[in-house]
Amino acid sequence: MDSIDIQIVNILQTNARTPNAEIARQLEMAPSAILGRIKKLEKQGVLLGYEAKVNPSAVDAGLLAFVSVGVSEFGEMKSGERLAAIPGVLEVHHVAGDDCWLVKIRAADPAALGVTLNTAIGTIPNVTSTRTTIVMDSVKESGKVLLPSVELPTGKRVSDA
Repeated sequence: MDSIDIQIVNILQTNARTPNAEIARQLEMAPSAILGRIKKLEKQGVLLGYEAKVNPSAVDAGLLAFVSVGVSEFGEMKSGERLAAIPGVLEVHHVAGDDCWLVKIRAADPAALGVTLNTAIGTIPNVTSTRTTIVMDSVKESGKVLLPSVELPTGKRVSDA
């Protein structure tokens, strides 16, 4: 990725709905050149997709929890795939430490989280334990990947734009 690609990715991470013409204006390039670069970034697997940010409370998913899941066989990846398939599970990470998996879950309330823990996670073969941390408040929650800061033609830095 060159500096222009980094600028494009930064702009799209801020607002994935930014029109190609607006990106082209900010970078002082032709819209067709921007479209070509975006297609290239998608083909290379740099840009994996585009998602809408949803207010969890507005869709009855206001409870956020992190669940550490222990399994009987370290490195057993089928458990991770089964965890990922559970409704409400947002992220599944294979981790080092006492447990094998760290799972991020959204639910309506503690009772709904309990159902997920008991009827979904608890029934996966090889799951030996869970430790749940319920989030009281979030200061920052983002899916943005930190990229190198580059200067725009206007003299501003992409991180400031």
